[in-house]
Amino acid sequence: MKSAQSTSTQAGVAIRAAVAAIPRGCVASYGEIARRAGLPGRARLVGRVLGEAGAASLPWQRVLRADGRIAFPVGSRAFREQVRLLAAEGVRVHRGRVDLAAFGWDRDLDRLLWAAPRPGRRS
Repeated sequence: MKSAQSTSTQAGVAIRAAVAAIPRGCVASYGEIARRAGLPGRARLVGRVLGEAGAASLPWQRVLRADGRIAFPVGSRAFREQVRLLAAEGVRVHRGRVDLAAFGWDRDLDRLLWAAPRPGRRS
């Protein structure tokens, strides 16, 4: 039987790997990251792992709420930093929200296969 700490560590590793895999210029929700990490329904755990991971080690700015909103309070230092980092990757934030249809990770398979790359986005 695995210990709780072992499971937590394994979950953290899986979550960090899923976040690290989000391509530049794309975003994903906390729930999407949890599913990709094999932890469906554990979106809050994703937030906790990101909070513990440290800003420099992961592209935390690419993780948003399920509706595309930034999770930090509007106007806070973290909110402004996330907007700045996303803008530097070519992701448009309008009123604290990102259009997931336009910038969501693997949201539109036809666009991924056939459309020209978005400006500022590496393939």
